[in-house]
Amino acid sequence: MNVKKLISIIAVAGIFVATAFGVYVYFKAFTPNTQFSQNEVYVYIPSNSNYEQVTEIVKPLIKDFEKFDFVATSRNYSTNVKAGKFLLKKDMTSFDIVRSLRLNVPVQVAFNNQETLDKLFQRLATQLEPDTLALNEAFTNEAFFQENGLTKETALTLFIPNTYEFYWNTSASKIAAKMAKEHKKFWTNERLEKAKALNMTPAQVYTLASIVHKETVKADERPRVAGAYLNRINQDMPLQADPTVIYAIKEKSGDFDQVIKRVGGSNLFVSSPYNTYINKGLPPGPIAMPDISAIDAVLNAEKHNYIYFCADPSRPGYHSFETTYEAHLVNAKKYADWVNKLGIKL
Repeated sequence: MNVKKLISIIAVAGIFVATAFGVYVYFKAFTPNTQFSQNEVYVYIPSNSNYEQVTEIVKPLIKDFEKFDFVATSRNYSTNVKAGKFLLKKDMTSFDIVRSLRLNVPVQVAFNNQETLDKLFQRLATQLEPDTLALNEAFTNEAFFQENGLTKETALTLFIPNTYEFYWNTSASKIAAKMAKEHKKFWTNERLEKAKALNMTPAQVYTLASIVHKETVKADERPRVAGAYLNRINQDMPLQADPTVIYAIKEKSGDFDQVIKRVGGSNLFVSSPYNTYINKGLPPGPIAMPDISAIDAVLNAEKHNYIYFCADPSRPGYHSFETTYEAHLVNAKKYADWVNKLGIKL
């Protein structure tokens, strides 16, 4: 056999082997390899996971694990696992799956209307990897309190209800740092100046806003309610805010899940620093997480002479405002008659 013929044979054999290998690789890497019916599925890879732990998570979603393993190993994923939230789509190839497992998907984290830090941490723990214990440690340690001018009672004032973007596997300490940064960003010079004009700190504004928020769901009425409360403070009157009584009852019992539709009688005298019927001034901290509209309602409170207000049965959700106690009693009786008719008991 001459040399030219031998070279030709070797070349043809090489082409055949290369083609066969190419087909093999294509079959392994570029054919659909999922076995879920949904169009999209998210998988969560915990921090510090190894490849074996990842395989346990993704195996139920993959049709042929050997194909996936081939690509993961050849693309060095098996030795370089990423933690986070990842998106897999129906009929993805093994190549696409491995690529997606390297693309951490941001999580839109939302929270509002939480009454306590515990409730807030429970909410965050359903959206992010850190559990309630880790979040509690990150947000309530003494160093964090001192750095951000917080106490146990005012810790909730750090949180401005909004939607924030995190990676699912963000550590608790980084979440805390982000919230502190967002808090400082929210309290612009303009807002700080308005708080100063009210002779209040941001934490005090937030605390009053939490009462305003609980008092009315109507954003357009909140500046008027805030103005009435500020008038009481300026006249050295107790706030006498029903929402603080409800909070005091819940806080004292430790049961924040109970529903209290009406307060009165002996409830008004529950012994608690949060009860503004028996204590003048603001409570030691917020009774809930107020909306931004409630915070800005305090900062931009309506200027008027109203001292008293009572729920208005003729306009559900709104209140009737008065400057005198005598006029207020008339409105209060109308409201009492209305709730009695509804059968709402103390």
